[in-house]
Amino acid sequence: MPKQEARTWPEDTCVTNPSPSLIERLQAAASAAREHAHAPYSKFKVGAAVLDDQGRVFAGCNMENAAYPLGTCAEAVALGAMVVAGGKTCTHVLVIGGEGDLSPCGGCRQRIAELCSPDCVVYALAADGTALKEWKMADLLPHAFELHR
Repeated sequence: MPKQEARTWPEDTCVTNPSPSLIERLQAAASAAREHAHAPYSKFKVGAAVLDDQGRVFAGCNMENAAYPLGTCAEAVALGAMVVAGGKTCTHVLVIGGEGDLSPCGGCRQRIAELCSPDCVVYALAADGTALKEWKMADLLPHAFELHR
């Protein structure tokens, strides 16, 4: 099997110098990923984008499975893409989907907590780009499990 080169997705959303338009850049990446969500059962498409400490954006979408617990959240896919590319820490996370209120599930909160900087900001948007919510990760999951090294 030929070795494939790792790359961020979508290709045009890599951020090398975060700017005031960071939320818009994260939203564009998460929205593009959301369009590819595999949600034939719930019809609830979600996209996520993470910014790593190197200034790169990685996106992911949810993937449902007929064996319900085997589905994967958009945040997990985006974080996995970051890790595959050598990223160690994310500084910003944006999740988009549904109508009105949205926030990462408990499992994704723990995933983010394990891979984020202490001051990581998490944003959530409705699918139409409204209802922006913003939290510090420590507020979303105040007592996250930690590996003490």
